[in-house]
Amino acid sequence: MKENPNTFDVIVVGGGPSGMMAAGFAAKRGLKVLLLEKNARLGDKLMATGGGRCNITNAEEDRETLLRNYGEAKDFLYSAFAQFGVKETIHFFEDHDLPLKIEDKKRVFPKSGRATDVFQVLEKFMNKGGVVVKSDQRVLKILTNENKIIGVLVGKEKFYADSLILATGGLSRPELGASGEGFRWLESLGHKVKKPSPDIVPLAVSENWAKELSGISLPLMKITFFVNGLKKFSKKGSLLFTHFGISGPLILNSAKLVKPLLKEGAVTAQIDTYPDKNIGELEKEIIKTFDENKNKTLKNILTEIVPNGLAKILKTLFSNFDIEKKVHSVTKIERREIVELLKALPVTVTGLMGFDRAVVSDGGLELTEIDMKTMRSKLHPNLYVTGDLLNITRPSGGFSLQLCWTTGAIAGKNVGNSN
Repeated sequence: MKENPNTFDVIVVGGGPSGMMAAGFAAKRGLKVLLLEKNARLGDKLMATGGGRCNITNAEEDRETLLRNYGEAKDFLYSAFAQFGVKETIHFFEDHDLPLKIEDKKRVFPKSGRATDVFQVLEKFMNKGGVVVKSDQRVLKILTNENKIIGVLVGKEKFYADSLILATGGLSRPELGASGEGFRWLESLGHKVKKPSPDIVPLAVSENWAKELSGISLPLMKITFFVNGLKKFSKKGSLLFTHFGISGPLILNSAKLVKPLLKEGAVTAQIDTYPDKNIGELEKEIIKTFDENKNKTLKNILTEIVPNGLAKILKTLFSNFDIEKKVHSVTKIERREIVELLKALPVTVTGLMGFDRAVVSDGGLELTEIDMKTMRSKLHPNLYVTGDLLNITRPSGGFSLQLCWTTGAIAGKNVGNSN
């Protein structure tokens, strides 16, 4: 009897990092695998990660420390990361001829600095196993028969499989294809899904001076957030000014904590541009610079006393401050104002940016409804779920992609076993 060309052992829906990883590992076991991607090409989100450099993982060797970055999901992830964690991820890419490098905060990147090289590793991995890839194919419906998943409907065409892996991702970056259909399918199959919201996301601020600095990145800043003038929390890291406000790892990793503060009252923040110096130390340093440049104008030495790119905002923040005057004419009060400003640049947070700016959105399938040792649904024995469809929060810094590699590899290695 002639085999139906539309019948497979496994169908993977979603051609992002977890989907490609799952498809590759399933095919490596000899399974006939179909990967369906609604975009014109695979890996659009992967190509955009880390500013196109692709922060593959975080090289934290201690599993306990690593898993604390996943919040309340930590206790669910021990078995998964014991099977395929950071060590296995690094070995996987290096074994596939992709040299890696570790940068600050243990972030791991390809040595080439190109996300396309990461994608090519996954593409070759799938090709070697014979994965059938169909792009520009939007799944309209999951097909079931007597509560068992039997396949998917794409346009007017049906594809059948013994097992289905959902790897459609969350709602962040809709311009790259995120639309949340995976959440709707899970709900239609009887699963509980926590409503997603932007999580790792930039902040909008009202100050024009911050927007005037758009494109300027500062490597080590400290930001302290306040509600109605009361201090709430502080964080350190790199910061990026944008045309709408502030971003960068420091802000992205603060957004989840800022979100509930916006419901309490007026949220303001202070940016400390010299977090490793107290106000007295900074003032002594500036006095020394002033003494060495007494006859120069203040404007001409600003670059020596403020972080790169920030000199022009002094005039904006102090409209009555004469930066054309000679340094020896700067009063003690004016000098102190400069010091205090550099230790506490004021911004007013008006809100979080939306899904279109989010690196990651939270929410997703409740982890109590999935076997985290296999990524298999507890409601449907031939359904597997990976990546951003799972209700797991995490900061930026390689933790999101590591979650994709871990859940994708485990799903691929277990799909079809004892369905």
